[in-house]
Amino acid sequence: MCYSAQIQADYRKYVRMFGAHMSIREFAQLYWERAEGSNIKIPKAMDAAFSVPQTDDERQIREAIDRFNGEQVTRLEQELFKQRARLADAERTLQSKSTKAASESKRIATDKIDSTLRRLDDLRRTELKERDARIFPGHYAPVMVMEEGRRVVKPMRYQCRPDGKPANYDVRFPGTYNARFDNLEGFWRGLFGYSHGLIVANAFYENVKRHRLEGRELAEGELEENVVLEFKPQPDQDMLVACLWSHWQSPGEPDLLSFAAITDEPPPEVAAAGHDRCIIPIKPEHIDAWLNPDPRNLAAQYAILDDRHRPYYEHRMAA
Repeated sequence: MCYSAQIQADYRKYVRMFGAHMSIREFAQLYWERAEGSNIKIPKAMDAAFSVPQTDDERQIREAIDRFNGEQVTRLEQELFKQRARLADAERTLQSKSTKAASESKRIATDKIDSTLRRLDDLRRTELKERDARIFPGHYAPVMVMEEGRRVVKPMRYQCRPDGKPANYDVRFPGTYNARFDNLEGFWRGLFGYSHGLIVANAFYENVKRHRLEGRELAEGELEENVVLEFKPQPDQDMLVACLWSHWQSPGEPDLLSFAAITDEPPPEVAAAGHDRCIIPIKPEHIDAWLNPDPRNLAAQYAILDDRHRPYYEHRMAA
């Protein structure tokens, strides 16, 4: 399954590339909820799209981002102080007597100090890196949908919770960030033909077994080893990844917009690398037909998915 992807996180690119409109209300609500303490995960590159706000709404979003980041910095600085004190205590103990407990405390404090400093650096830096646009299940991404006859960009969580399902659906079905092509009229029948979306991505990542990557059987006594591969289309390009999405609502709960990427059997080069699934990029000429499906004509939707864009996916070990 596509457990991670490198996405186009700047909503303005969707506006320029596809003439899409931004659904500012959903973006503002999302950032407000995160600033209020909700455990919402948003890629740094998505935040960066609001670094130079142009409207009052964008300025409010920028303020929510700054408030959240400021609180994160404070929390991390407090953790840094705590771990430095722990390290100093452990070093004082070790000066007089070498104990296993003090050695372990020193190791843990050192690791946590390094981790906290890296996270502080990530929060404070303004220059974006490739990994800032990478999403994992539970992370938010801009998704293009059709609303009242026009293309609209909305922020959605990468793990779909269909409307009408209980909130614990996320735990019961943790793999719902992917929608299998062969199960679109089964598990996904409530969304396929009704709620279609697109994300723009230029790479995807998969967990594979090392022995499969190397095209061999496990040696006697050898344990399976997992590695993460990055698959990139060649030449480098943005892909329009077919998705299903849902607007989940429940009394007393905040609304949730969420999506799943559709996956299918892999092309030969992905299969040869040891993985059995692949995203489905659709062709640009099918954008409106995909985003505006007719549930009475699912054959037309299958035809779009079958007439997919088929780049060659080069792979490498992920950083």
